[in-house]
Amino acid sequence: MTKPLAFITGNRTKLKEVKCVLDHEQKDVKPGERRIELINEKIDLPEIQGTPEEVVIAKAQDAAKAYKGPVVVDDTSLCLTAFKGMPGPYIKDFINNSGVTAISRMLDGFDDRSAVALASYAYCGGPGEEVKVFVGKLSGTIAKEPSVLKGYGFYPVFIPDGMTETISEIGDTETIVSFSHRGNAVRSLLKYLKSL
Repeated sequence: MTKPLAFITGNRTKLKEVKCVLDHEQKDVKPGERRIELINEKIDLPEIQGTPEEVVIAKAQDAAKAYKGPVVVDDTSLCLTAFKGMPGPYIKDFINNSGVTAISRMLDGFDDRSAVALASYAYCGGPGEEVKVFVGKLSGTIAKEPSVLKGYGFYPVFIPDGMTETISEIGDTETIVSFSHRGNAVRSLLKYLKSL
């Protein structure tokens, strides 16, 4: 029996956003047409240092080996223009150690508060198989203060281009994934998975 496709994450917000995209994009699937379903598995994976693509490829290879089947993994980056793309894929550790307010504070004194959020998704069909990467980007600016004291990741300080509110203030998952870095990446991934 073939193992089902597993989304390897312990992050409930990421899982909720991915499920929201899949449900929305597949709401008109007719009987007999292929519908992509993911199960959720939590596997602790080592996080290497490298570019966002190198990080997500390594995660996919390690996850496929541990799960012994087809997997989807993701990695999120926040690239600050003033810091030449840093903290990039290290944003999770940065926020866990310094807090989201530190992102705003580190840009005090800089004229350029622009940033790019990246969601890198990778699919691997099983141990030793080729990894396919799908990247979604969202440009924006970093607010001078967090919009809320609690919120997912950098969402309390990230204002998407063309908007006046942070992602946390927008709040509604379906609205967020309609334009977000994660939504864009998952739609590309879904198109690929349906072609298999």
